[in-house]
Amino acid sequence: MLMKPYATWKYVVLVFALVFGLLYAAPNIYGDDPSVQISQESGEPLPGDFGDTVKAVLEGAELAPVASGIEEGQWIVRFGSSEQQLKAADTLKRELGRGYVVALNLAPRTPEWLRALGAKPMNLGLDLRGGVHFLLEVDVDDVRERAVERIVTEVPAMLRKEDIRYTGRRQVAGAGVLDFPDETRLDAARAAIGKNFPEYQTLQPPDAPLSLQVSLSDDEAKRIVDFAVQQNLTTLRNRVNQLGVAEPLVQRQGTNRIVVQLPGVQDTTRVKDLLGATATLEYRAVFDGDAYAAARSGIVPTGAQLFYTREDRRPVLLKREIIAGGDNLVDAAATVDQDGGPAVSVTLDGAGAKRMFAFTEKNVGKPMAVLFKEREVVTNYNAKGEPIREHREVEEVISIATIRGVFGKRFQTTGLESKEAHDLALLLKAGALAAPVEIVEERTVGPSLGADNIRQGFSAALLGLTLVVLFMAFYYRVFGLFAISALLLNLVLLVAILSVLQATLTMPGIVGVVLHMGIAVDANVLIYERIREELRGGAKPHSAIEAGYDRAFLTIADANITGLIATVVLFALGEGPIKGFAVTLAIGILTSQFTAIVGTRALAQLVFAKRSLKDVPVW
Repeated sequence: MLMKPYATWKYVVLVFALVFGLLYAAPNIYGDDPSVQISQESGEPLPGDFGDTVKAVLEGAELAPVASGIEEGQWIVRFGSSEQQLKAADTLKRELGRGYVVALNLAPRTPEWLRALGAKPMNLGLDLRGGVHFLLEVDVDDVRERAVERIVTEVPAMLRKEDIRYTGRRQVAGAGVLDFPDETRLDAARAAIGKNFPEYQTLQPPDAPLSLQVSLSDDEAKRIVDFAVQQNLTTLRNRVNQLGVAEPLVQRQGTNRIVVQLPGVQDTTRVKDLLGATATLEYRAVFDGDAYAAARSGIVPTGAQLFYTREDRRPVLLKREIIAGGDNLVDAAATVDQDGGPAVSVTLDGAGAKRMFAFTEKNVGKPMAVLFKEREVVTNYNAKGEPIREHREVEEVISIATIRGVFGKRFQTTGLESKEAHDLALLLKAGALAAPVEIVEERTVGPSLGADNIRQGFSAALLGLTLVVLFMAFYYRVFGLFAISALLLNLVLLVAILSVLQATLTMPGIVGVVLHMGIAVDANVLIYERIREELRGGAKPHSAIEAGYDRAFLTIADANITGLIATVVLFALGEGPIKGFAVTLAIGILTSQFTAIVGTRALAQLVFAKRSLKDVPVW
C-alpha cells in the first residue's frame, strides 16, 4: 500500500516560503560598514554642496572613505575600519561645528537589487551595535504643582464670571484656598465649582468656616500625571527623530520613567542637552501697573505676575492668563526678521490661533510680551562629594512689542540670539515637555563590546544548532535529516520575518533563537515517536508514516498554543529585552509549526511515497 498523494498547493506554498525566506534573510549575510551619519539639527535638507564640504574635511584629515552620499535623507560616509570611523566622526564634529548631528552608525552593505525588493537586515539593539542608554525620570511633583496653579487661576476667573464674590485666594500644599464673606457665597461657589470643574474636589477646613479648599480628585491627579508622562514620551520621540539617529528606542518604564536608547551614538553631550531641555515660550498681555513698585515692595497686584526682561533686568508685570503657550505650538523654524536679526517663526494650533486672533483684534496698539521659560538642573556636591541636583527656574521676558495688526496662526518672535533662536526652534518644533525630566541613569556601550556580543551570540547559536543536528541525525537517521532540513528552513524564515518586520535584535533575542532551535524539533520528535508506535502496533510502513503526521497534529498544536500563550504574557507584562525575547520566540513557534508539519511531510512524501518499504528508517 502506497501513501496518498500530497496536495500540489502545499508544495507550492513550501517553495514560496523557501524563496521568500532566502531573499529576505539574505541582507543579514552581507554585514555592515562602519559609518558616520550626518544630518542637520533643524531637520532641514542638507545643502547641495554638502558632499564637497565632507570630502574636503576628510581629505584634510587624510581619511579615505569607502563611499559617501545621501541614503534615506541623511549623509552616510562609509569606512573600512572602526578606527577610521571614530577618527572621521571626531574630525567632522570639530570642522562642521554646531548645527549638524554627527553620529556613529553601521550602514548595511545590502546589494541594490535586494533593496529594490524592500529587503533589509534586522536592526541591531544597543547591546549589539553600541550606543547610549538613558533612563529619565519625569518630575511628577512639578505636574501636580502646576495643576494647583491652574486651580488658583481658573477657579477665581470662573467665580468672577459667575458674579460670585470672594475676599481672598492663596495656594497651599497641593490645593488652592478661597475665602468668602459669608456662607451664601461659599455654598454658591461650591456648587459652581462642582458644575464647571467636576475634576476638582472641594473641602471646607474645620478651622476656617468661610474658606473653601479646592484640590484635584485622586482620579484627576492620576490622569494628569499619566498624560504628562505620555506627552513627554511623544515629545522625546520627536526630539530624537530631530537628531536623525537610526533605530532609536524611546519607551515608558513604570509609572514615571522613560528609557531612551540611541544605537550608534557615542557622544552624549548634545543628546543630554536636547533630551532634558524644557525651554518654551508663552505669549501674555502686559499688565497695566507699576512694575517698579511691585519689585520694591514684593506686593504683586491680583491677576498679575512679576518678571524681568532679559537684557536690562527691568521689572515687568504680565497678566496671569496665557494667550498661547508651548502646548499650542505646532511648528517653529529659525529665521530672520525684517532688520536681519535672528527670530523664530511660530505656527499655532487651532485653539491657540483662535485665542491669538481674538486678543490681537481687540488690542491693536497695545503691548504683548513674550516670556521665555526654561527649567535647568544644576548639580552641586555636598561635603561627602555626593551629587545634589537642584532645579532652577529661568523666566525672562525676551521681548515686548506693540501689536500693529491682527494675526493668529503664524507670526514671528524676536529678541533671541542666533544660536538660541536655532535651538529654541528645534525644541518648539519637537514639542514642549509637559514636565521636566531628569537623567537618573546613563550608560554607554562601545562598538567593540557590541561586536563581541554578536560573536558570542553567533557562537552560541552555531553550537546549539550543531548539537541538535548531531542528535537528530544519530537518533532518527533519515527522518532526522528531514528534521534538520526543516530546522534550517525554520531559521531562515525566522530571520526573514524579523527582517521584514524590522525588529530590533538584542542579546535576549539571540537567546530566544538559541532556545528556539532546541524546542523547534519537538514537533518532529512527536511525529517520529508516533510513527514508531504505529509500527509497534503492526501498521504497514506507509500507513505508519501517514498516521504519525495525522495523529500527532493535535498534540503538536496543543503544545504550541501553550507556548504562544506564555510568549503573549511575556510580551504584555514585560519591558524592553523581555518583549524582544517574546517576539523572537513567538515567531519561531509559528514557523516551526509550519516547517515541521508541512516541510518534513513533503520530504517524506517525495522520498517514500512511491517506494515499496519493508521498514521505516526511523529506528
